[in-house]
Formats: sequence, structure tokens, C-alpha cells
Amino acid sequence: MSTYVQDFADGSMAQKDLLGGKGANLAEMTRLGLPVPPGFTITTDACRYYLRTGKVPTDLRVEVTQAIRRLEDTMNRRLGDFHEPLLVSVRSGAKFSMPGMMETVLNIGLNDASVQGLAEQAGDERFAWDSYRRLVQMFGKTVLGIEGDVFAEELDAAKAAAGAASDTDLDADALRALTVRFKEIVREQTGRDFPQHPREQLDLAIVAVLESWNTERARLYRRRERIPHDIGTAVNVCTMVFGNLGDRSGTGVAFTRDPATGQPGDYGDYLRNAQGEDVVAGIRNTLPLAALEEVDPDVYNELRGVMRRLEMHYRDLCDVEFTVEEGKLWMLQTRVGKRTAPAAFRIAAELEAEHLITLDEALMRVSGDQLSQLMFPQFDRKAAAKATLLTRAMAASPGAAVGRCVFDSQTAHDWAERGEDVILVRRETNPDDLQGMIAAVGVLTARGGKTSHAAVVARGMGLTCVVGAEALDVDPAARRMTVDTASGVVEVVEGDVVAIDGATGEVFLGAVPVVPSPVTTYLTDGVDAALADAGEGDAAESLQALVLAVDRLLRHADEARRLRVKANADTGEDAHRARALGAEGIGLARTEHMFLGERRVLVERIILARDDAERDAALAELLPLQRQDFTELLQEMDGLTSTIRLIDPPLHEFLPDLTELSVRVALAEERGESSPEHSHDLEVLAAVRRMHEANPMLGLRGVRLGLVVPGLFGLQIRAVCEAWADLRAKGKDPRPEIMVPLVASVMELHLVRDVATAIMAEVSAERGAACEIPVGVMIELPRAALTAERIAEAADFFSFGTNDLTQTTWGFSRDDVEGAFFAQYTANGVLTVSPFESLDLRGVGRLVDIAVTDARAVKPDLPIGVCGEHGGDPESIHFFHSVGLDYVSCSPFRVPVARLEAGRAAISAVGHSDSR
Repeated sequence: MSTYVQDFADGSMAQKDLLGGKGANLAEMTRLGLPVPPGFTITTDACRYYLRTGKVPTDLRVEVTQAIRRLEDTMNRRLGDFHEPLLVSVRSGAKFSMPGMMETVLNIGLNDASVQGLAEQAGDERFAWDSYRRLVQMFGKTVLGIEGDVFAEELDAAKAAAGAASDTDLDADALRALTVRFKEIVREQTGRDFPQHPREQLDLAIVAVLESWNTERARLYRRRERIPHDIGTAVNVCTMVFGNLGDRSGTGVAFTRDPATGQPGDYGDYLRNAQGEDVVAGIRNTLPLAALEEVDPDVYNELRGVMRRLEMHYRDLCDVEFTVEEGKLWMLQTRVGKRTAPAAFRIAAELEAEHLITLDEALMRVSGDQLSQLMFPQFDRKAAAKATLLTRAMAASPGAAVGRCVFDSQTAHDWAERGEDVILVRRETNPDDLQGMIAAVGVLTARGGKTSHAAVVARGMGLTCVVGAEALDVDPAARRMTVDTASGVVEVVEGDVVAIDGATGEVFLGAVPVVPSPVTTYLTDGVDAALADAGEGDAAESLQALVLAVDRLLRHADEARRLRVKANADTGEDAHRARALGAEGIGLARTEHMFLGERRVLVERIILARDDAERDAALAELLPLQRQDFTELLQEMDGLTSTIRLIDPPLHEFLPDLTELSVRVALAEERGESSPEHSHDLEVLAAVRRMHEANPMLGLRGVRLGLVVPGLFGLQIRAVCEAWADLRAKGKDPRPEIMVPLVASVMELHLVRDVATAIMAEVSAERGAACEIPVGVMIELPRAALTAERIAEAADFFSFGTNDLTQTTWGFSRDDVEGAFFAQYTANGVLTVSPFESLDLRGVGRLVDIAVTDARAVKPDLPIGVCGEHGGDPESIHFFHSVGLDYVSCSPFRVPVARLEAGRAAISAVGHSDSR
């Protein structure tokens, strides 16, 4: 019984873990009776064995031999036969799609003898030598590690010598000579001849695919996409079918719906007389899929039928690769296709409307990250009409990107590191450009179509992309591009600013202003305003369909979710924006900014007061200012809760800088000054030195500051109570809550509650209204989480401050470590993502779980939420739902994202998630 090898006919789409995505889907298409060339898959078990040991499993060679013999019997051909050779391709295929990241070798089995047999078999000598030169080129680059540019330069030289515009214009003699030259390059670069034995070619290619799992670009892609490093790739060995047999042959990539917009219909690229890699590589500009209908309507209609069947079977957008061999259709791959954020929402909503999926499934097909992409600004169309249009090409991935153009990946990375927005401009991209694509805000290529490497990778990354800009003459060596416009030739050199519109394919010289997207308009002003904002024409119709899709799915998320969504808002303006975006209250109002600026001197007076009279005077001046702050906030959130955190920052933020003050005093003493200002500086310097802390973030801050500085917390509590009373008197419904920060001991909370209770009683007596404002705790220290059952007894609510809880659990100072060593930690696998970006479930998450469980054991109905920025992180929201929190709170911009993800979390928890 086979351990490491499985024929296509024996698998199914359910075996992605074992067969990888490509192998599982080839098996599924075979099971459905679709025209798939026979082949077999080497499982991911073999790759994992190779990663562990550095060796191929001992049984693999025998199993591959058995599988090859079965192929030979099926095809009635023999590998390496001199008359009718069997040729195979070797392709990678992990569980998760990694476009352009892994390796492929075609035409394995050709050598100096079998190329003659292939020519006889096909009756086409040119085809045979074209296939052989492709094998040597791909094998040399992929298996033997020769730089691809070495082969590309020889190919360009051969075309120039023959006066050929394309490789398809080279005749058999030119291709034979080119193959000989390619073999010479192999000998020059590696010190060995190109292997002539087909089985040696196959074995070396299999090892190359296994090793490609750990190439730097593959690891970089996995880190970005959070794909585990230990799952490995499968290897797919497939009988070759040939799209380079003349004009009745070709190769293509197609989608059952537009992967950029979600528009229904058949979309894709087709190349006549080509092999599969030609389409993705973008070395020749492709024809639209409709061109196949003109060339061979029977094949086109068969392909459309297959695509429709696949979409019905997978109930989703399908991405297919196919080859036409002298009028015969062959399916080489299918998968659930990558798509842009707009396409994801539209496809999900329209598949639900077509009753192919349920509304729950539709919601599970989109994500909060995709929704946030839809909220990015887009170009102002009126301004764009007046801008200098360089060209209009193919819109591959939506968005509005403005940046300085650069012509290689390393420059893109280097300029982005220094804070520049860059547009990566290439003739076509290849997997080696991944680092530059990640660094860039947009990608522009002169070649390629919607299925080129640039387009596919950019869509997966949510990166703005325009491809196939044939009018651009890109010269990477000279670091410039030129374009012939209506007003003459325009030269754009490296560093010049360009703007690209991934929704229209337009490329502009210079910056173009941006305006809110229709989705943002929908979120703030409603459906009708957004539909009107979309404008008119085909592009407007697509935007309108998108708005309706977002509305449909977001409303369902609101109906499904259990978690309430609040906002972190500090001002009335922030509160207004948050409420417009759907916030159900304020989960965190930070008060520290209210003490900075012109008010800082008053806080300084409070801290440095020599007696109660001085302190009381400064507190009296601050009270009306603080009351007004809270009044504005509560008024905007009328009828909804507003959790106001008492002052939290460390003491040093309210005092002059020690170094600056010391220098000023020293200079004054050197000059012999004795002014009142100097006397004040001396007094302040003594106090600052007395209060100086080596680690202020773990020093006198939060509840500690409130307990040490008399009257500080009392001022804020009174301001909250009086703002509540003022608004109640005006017929409003303010609902403030007071949150005590950095509590580590229940006694700290008791002391603050005593102050709050006394002030509430005083305000109640003064205003004639019962002032009973909840007092809760911000859980942001490990000890608070581990003693939650005691703290809960004195608290009216809990809110997790996951930013500081992460810092204190990891021992990280966020401001210091993110720029210092997080990049290295991510590169070497210590971290897969920053714990400040997505909650550390094993550490910080465990503390949250313990605290919730213990607190609810004491008070089953205790309201518990989270107010750290993790409250807007999609993955973290699913965890907060699972441990039973009542709400999440995040920045206003992320409120719609949190609403969507809270709905998805609820659906996922009850088992309605899409199994794919």
C-alpha cells in the first residue's frame, strides 16, 4: 500500500493536508470525469520527512517507479523513449495557495535522443526543440540554481539575431541552436552536463520542489500570510500535454467570475502556441479569454461548461489552468480563486442571492481585513480628469496608490524602510520580486494579464496593481520608463511620483487627490448616499453592487453577533465619528490628553503643591475644563455607555524633562542669574529629581498616581458626576462608567471606590438626583488577572487593557522592541506576528481566560469587555467571543471591522462555518 505516492484517480478535494491544494483538486476533477492528464501526487508526508532529515524517504523511489509504470501503461508511451516519449511535468502544491512562490519544471523526459522522437511523434520539429529548450531553461534555473537572467539574455539575443519579435517567431534551427547554447550554459555554470537520463531529471526535479518549500521568498510569503512553516508541499507529477504545438494549441488561466471586481462571467487570459508558465510569467501579453472562442468555438464552449460545473461543485469562484493541444481541452488545475476585497464581498453576496450558499456561509467568505481595505480612500475622479494620464492598462487589483516609482525590488525595500511610499515598476514581476511588492504601495507592470504573477500575488496581498501597460517602455537598467502620449514622449525617472488606479487601470504622472470610498460613505451616511456617491457608468455599477453586498453582509453580521462593539474615543469629535460607524458606546475614553498642552502647568502645580491650598486652587481651575470634556463626550453618546478611564500615564509625562531642566538651571547658575524664573526652576528640578523613575511605565502611574497625589482622581470623578447631572437636567440620558487603571490589588480599588462613593453622594445632595455611576477595573497586569475573583467582588465591570497586559506578560516595552528586534524575531520564527497586533493566545489569552472564569464564578453577570486595540483585530475577536466577553472596543475606524468579525465569530462558534 502506497505511503508517499497517490494517483490522481484515488484522491479527492478533502485531502488537502496530504495532497496539497493542487493535488487534491486534480484528484477531484479526475473524480468528476473532467479531462485531466493522468498523473500522481507525492504527498506532503514526503516533504515533511525531507525537512526533518534532509533526505528523500527510502521508499519514495520505488513508489515513484511504480507510479511511472502505471502512467506508461495508461499512455502507451515510455519515459525517455526514442520514438514516442512520455514526458511529465513536476509541480509543487501546498495546502494553501502560494502563487509564484514554488517551483515547476515542464517537459521532463526530453534528451538529445527523445527530442527526435518527439519531433517524429508530433510531426513538428520546431515544437520538439521549443519543448527541449524550455526544459533546459527551467531545469537549469529551478533545479541547478542558475540565474534565470542568463537564459533570458540568450533568448533575447537569439530573437534579435533572427529578427523575431517573440519566441514563437523562432524556427526549428534557431531553437536547436538555442538549446545547444542553454546546455553549454549549464556546463559553464555548474561544471556538469545537462542530465540526459529521464529518471535522473525526474528525481532531481522532485528534490528541487521539496527544497523550494524553504526558499527565502517562500518563507517570506508564508510569514506574511501566516501560513505554518511545517506543513510542507506536495509534488505533482503529471503527463505533459502541449499548448505549443501551433495555432490550434495554446494555454490559459481563467476565472468563473472577475477576481478583481466579482462581476459574473468568464474572465481570463489565453496564449496561442504557448506552455502554461508563459501566461503566469507575463513574458508575452495575453489575449482575453474570449479570443479562444474565435480560434476554436468548440473548445471554448467545452471550457465554459467545465467552469460552470466547477463553480457549482465548489460553490465559489474557481480559478482554472488549462491547455489546448491541437483542439483537445485538458484541465491542469483548479482551486477556489484568490480575489480582491471588493470581489470577495460581491461574490459572497451574489452566490447567496443565487441560492448556492447560505447567508451564514456568505459571511464566512469575507473578513474584517477585507472590509478595512474597502474603507481606504480612492482617487477623486474630477481631479484625475485634470491629471496627466500616462496610459490606461489592465486593472488587476483595486485601490488608489501614489508613490515614487522604483525599478527593482531591493530599491523598493530600501526606500520604504526610510519612510517613502513607492510604486514598484517592472516589465513583469517574478517570485524574486516579492520583497519589493511587500514594501511597495502599488505595482505597475508593462506586461502580463489578470493572471500574471504580479496580478495574482497583488490580489492575494490586497495591494493596488495595474498590469499589461504596453505603452510603457520600461528600462530597469537606466531606471526610467518612457511613454508616447498625445502631447509627446514623457520620460519618468526613478524617484518621480506616479499614481495608479487599480480599479480603472489608469496611470498618472504626479499625485492625485483622494476622497472617501463609497463603502466609507455607506458606513457613515447610509446606502442611498453611497449609491449616489458611486457615480455613473460601468465602474459605478460595480461600486453600487459592492455597496449593496457590504450592506447585506454587515447587516447579517449585526444580527448574528453576540459581542457588542464599542469604540475607544477621547473627544466629542471621536465619539461622533464612532457612533456614525456603528459603535454601541465608548469602551475607553482616555483622559490623559485632557491634562496636556496648556493644562499641563495646572497638573504640575497639583503635583508640586507645597500645601493643600495650592493644590486645591489648581484643582479648582481644572474642574470646569474637565467637566466640559466629559459633557461633550457623554452628549455625543447619549443613551449609550461611556467608560471613562481615570488618568493613567506615568508621572514624568506631566513634569519638565530632567535633562533639559538640568541644563537650563546649570546655564543660569553659570551666568549668575537670580530671577524668579530661576528660583522656580530650582524648585521644580528638586521635585523632578525626587520623583525621577528609572522605569516610569512600571512606576508611579495609574491608580498609584491617583492614590499618591491627593485630589487628582477626586477631580475627575467629580467632573464625571457633574457632567452627568448637567445633562440629566437637560433631559439627556448620559451613561458614564468610571474605570480605574493599573489595579494590581483589590485594596487599591476599595480606596478609589470610597472616594467615588463619597463624591457621588455629595453630587446627589447638591443636584437632587441619585448619582450612581458604575466603578470598574481595567485588567492590564498579570496579578490582576490571577486575582480576578477578589477584584470582582469590588468591581462593577472588567475591561481588559490588552496593550499593557501584553507588555507586562512578555516583559516587552512596545515602543522600544517593535523597532529593535521584532523584525529579527519574525524572521527567525520566534514570532509569527506581533503580539501587539494579534493577541498572544497561549500567554496573554490564557490570563484573560483565567480572569473571566474566576470573576464570573464570583459574579456571574459581571460585564466584561476588552478595550486594547486587540478589540479590533479579527483573529483576537474570535477568541474574545469564545471566552465569553460581552463587548470589544477599538478605534473608531475599526468599528465596522469588529462588527463584521463579531458576527463571523458567532456563526463559527455554532458550527455554521464554511468547511473550506
